[in-house]
Amino acid sequence: MRKVLSGLCVMFFTVSGLNADFLRAEVGAGAWINTPKGSAEYLSSDGSVGGNDTFKEDSTTNGYVWAFIKHPVPLLPNIRAEYSKFEAEGNPTGKWGNQTFNTGAASNLDITQYDIIPYYNILDNMFWLTVDLGIDFRISEVKYEAYQTSNLAKYSYNDTIVYPLGYLRARGEIPMSDIGIEGDIKYISYNGSTIYDYRIKLDYTFSFIGFEVGYRYEKINIDDKDVSEVKTDLSFSGIYTGIMFRF
Repeated sequence: MRKVLSGLCVMFFTVSGLNADFLRAEVGAGAWINTPKGSAEYLSSDGSVGGNDTFKEDSTTNGYVWAFIKHPVPLLPNIRAEYSKFEAEGNPTGKWGNQTFNTGAASNLDITQYDIIPYYNILDNMFWLTVDLGIDFRISEVKYEAYQTSNLAKYSYNDTIVYPLGYLRARGEIPMSDIGIEGDIKYISYNGSTIYDYRIKLDYTFSFIGFEVGYRYEKINIDDKDVSEVKTDLSFSGIYTGIMFRF
């Protein structure tokens, strides 16, 4: 995450030196306190369920980074980029790959997400309201590992999945104040699998610096053997808070 944040800061401090009439940029970073909920299943080659893993509902804190650039060039979309990471621990049982897990086994799930979002302003601060519409090209790096020390059984799954989601963002500014209310949603449903991610936040900005606090919920329901051999039905949700800069 440190490398991602450093790269974004360099980019945005560079564009901040340009004329504000031509470019506008924002960058933010913070911490998301999220709680996982749900389960995963291993799908055998014939599509049947081999093993099951129920994740613990233990909260973890993970960092996030976001940034966007707006410009006045006609037809060329604006760009938003996001980074987030979340994780979960579980208790797998049954057959995963060529390994069999019994009571006492443990697992780790790590998901790192990169979102590249070209979008258009449908409304741009008209009567204190902004609406954006676009497509989110998401890159998800998934790492799952199940292990049992008693019999040295171990199963690992690593994959990088790229998929698009519809993107909608709305923001309202409270007149005569520096307070904004914002929400966005990303969504895709295909062939029995559904992924969606929504956030709502409140922020306060003075001069070029501001603070944000909000709530995020992400649902990951993968039920397609062609996409992954691990079937998932889980969610991550919780409060986040961070700092933001406007240029």
